[in-house]
Amino acid sequence: MSRMRLFILTLLAMTAFAGNSLLCRLALKHTGIDAASFTSIRLISGAVALWLIVRLRGGKYGTAGSWLSALALFAYAAGFSFAYISLPAATGALLLFGAVQATMICYGLWTGERLSRRQSAGLICALGGLASLLSPGLSAPPLPASMLMIIAGIAWGIYSLRAKNAGDPLMATTGNFCRALFFTTVLSLTLLPRVSLDSSGIGAAIISGALASGVGYAIWYTALRGLNATRAATVQLSVPVIASVGGLVFLDEPLTLRLLFAGIAILGGIALVILDKQRVS
Repeated sequence: MSRMRLFILTLLAMTAFAGNSLLCRLALKHTGIDAASFTSIRLISGAVALWLIVRLRGGKYGTAGSWLSALALFAYAAGFSFAYISLPAATGALLLFGAVQATMICYGLWTGERLSRRQSAGLICALGGLASLLSPGLSAPPLPASMLMIIAGIAWGIYSLRAKNAGDPLMATTGNFCRALFFTTVLSLTLLPRVSLDSSGIGAAIISGALASGVGYAIWYTALRGLNATRAATVQLSVPVIASVGGLVFLDEPLTLRLLFAGIAILGGIALVILDKQRVS
């Protein structure tokens, strides 16, 4: 794979992932759709898009994936949607990304990995940035929504860890999306009295599921063939940055000093951990 093709694929994938934050926030703030319906439509359209991609490639997802991974996928998608009722796009993306990486780092420590001094400093810096973002104040994000996004990030971290041993990642993701439809159907039926739909909200959910999620994952898995683990983790640092710019341009969201400094601390700290990974003893 040429460097230019790898760069374009990676940029498209990161833009798609950031687009999920923008589309969800746009739908829940500016349209009439409710969070449960957005989650269900997103997962349904994502499952359809992934199924079509697998079929076009001549494959069958069959029994790929698992119910536990599907539950983690659903927990991520639901927490993500309900959190974005109150959170700005940039703040949500930062909390989500930080929680995903923290989950994977903590899992590594639990399984026996050791951090170098530089990595330890990076982890402390990231945790300090997260604490400063959530500390009380006029510009602090709503705590309940923030906790929901952190839970969503933990769920996605668990999903990512399980995906490492799931065989073909695209086929496994397709199977997990299809299984997750059971959980999201239960959610929608439970909250049926609160359902609210309009064409703009439905359209945003379909784009989020089919393009930003389904096609986005397919592009990312293609790009991963040309990236090692450290580079793959590092490029994901760009997602909150892209979401911040998108929120500023398309959603007219302010870029506060609290978010700016917390983002530098969180992303910079995680970058230290990731980039110094080979020094782990």
